[in-house]
Amino acid sequence: MFIDTHVHLNADQYEEDVEAVIQRALDAKLEKMVVVGFDRKTITKAMELAEQYPFVYAVVGWHPVDAIDCTEEDLAWIESLAAHPKVVGIGETGLDYYWDKSPKEVQQELFRKQIRLAQKVKLPVIIHNRDATADVVRILKEEEAEITGGIMHCFGGSVETAKECIQMNFMISLGGPVTFKNAKTPKEVATEIPLDHLLIETDAPYLAPHPNRGKRNEPAWVVLVAEEIARLKEMPVEEVARQTTANALKIFKIE
Repeated sequence: MFIDTHVHLNADQYEEDVEAVIQRALDAKLEKMVVVGFDRKTITKAMELAEQYPFVYAVVGWHPVDAIDCTEEDLAWIESLAAHPKVVGIGETGLDYYWDKSPKEVQQELFRKQIRLAQKVKLPVIIHNRDATADVVRILKEEEAEITGGIMHCFGGSVETAKECIQMNFMISLGGPVTFKNAKTPKEVATEIPLDHLLIETDAPYLAPHPNRGKRNEPAWVVLVAEEIARLKEMPVEEVARQTTANALKIFKIE
């Protein structure tokens, strides 16, 4: 059985057929799915899905690209939702220097606030990082993020950075890019990082794995991520499924 630890079933791309997408995931032996909200609309939808399906859980937080839109009321709302039994993490939060909608200092301040919020509600923090590795790692250290630990979502950094994050009590989550033929660094991470520190995800509807690259991604395809990690580690895919599922249940504190 597999767990997709990061999926956006709350995205507009699934508005017409989310039930069929979920059924294909169950048919592919997905045991659980963690739906990540990152603004008012997607958090609301994530909560609805978590309440509707017993195997769906929610993560709630505010995306760094939209940091400039986040208010103190929004953060208070996220904190109130954290008490819900189906909410298992805070995020996705972090830094995104690729897009320039929100100034870096605004992103960094909101990132710090969400790390502190995660510590307050005792939930792991789910990290989005794009073109901002040095600042992400620095802020995680300064805010003592190891207190809650968390997940480096769709990790694209080096083996060295992965090890640094693991020392801070973070899991390394790999998605579709590990299957891309030219993805040298994710394949190195999958090969060298021990399986007990790895998670699998899709980030669907984005980043569909090979051979579906360019299509709308969906949680059923997390199996392709597991199969590539198994190939790189020269072990049965069943072992990858077993250990990454155990890792996910532990970090999210799911019974």
